[in-house]
Amino acid sequence: MAFTLPDLPYAHDALASLGMSKETLEYHHDLHHKAYVDNGNKLVAGTEWEGKSLEDIIRGNYKAGAVAQNGIFNNASQHWNHMQFWQWMAPGENKKMPGELEKALKEAFGSVEKFKEDFAAAGAAQFGSGWCWLVKDKDGSLKVTKTENGVNPLCFGQTALLGCDVWEHSYYIDYRNKRPAYLTNFLDKLVNWENVASRL
Repeated sequence: MAFTLPDLPYAHDALASLGMSKETLEYHHDLHHKAYVDNGNKLVAGTEWEGKSLEDIIRGNYKAGAVAQNGIFNNASQHWNHMQFWQWMAPGENKKMPGELEKALKEAFGSVEKFKEDFAAAGAAQFGSGWCWLVKDKDGSLKVTKTENGVNPLCFGQTALLGCDVWEHSYYIDYRNKRPAYLTNFLDKLVNWENVASRL
């Protein structure tokens, strides 16, 4: 089954008052995400991966320790990452964190604020392009991680609870080179905490 570009779960301008502009979403979703879908479909066609699930393609093509991943992995993983990313954000002010998630974060990090500090620090420290994550590890513990390029928690048998794209195309229109400001805004204004909690 061919990859398809999902519609955004909100209008392109729905996050503008919260720090992510219509222009950013037009470029990020309509051009960057679409390119991963189109390129992934071309690369998978006629290979053993055609018709496989996106998750199987990602796990099957990831090469631990490789300096660079292959094109099938890069496009499939970035398609998966972005499908989650749109769901991890929502319009509307004052999105309340569900109690079960708040409790889990306090148990794992000491406080919600400490989790946010660790998450933002991971994203700010990711050299070049990549992602920062809140994951549930194989042993059930919660951890903050970061990955290069399109690598994601599926590669390590982890569950992605929250991820933030720190490729420049995700923030440069709105924040220029101020990646830490973008990450703080993401955590304080954009995250759909109900979605994060649903993944626990």
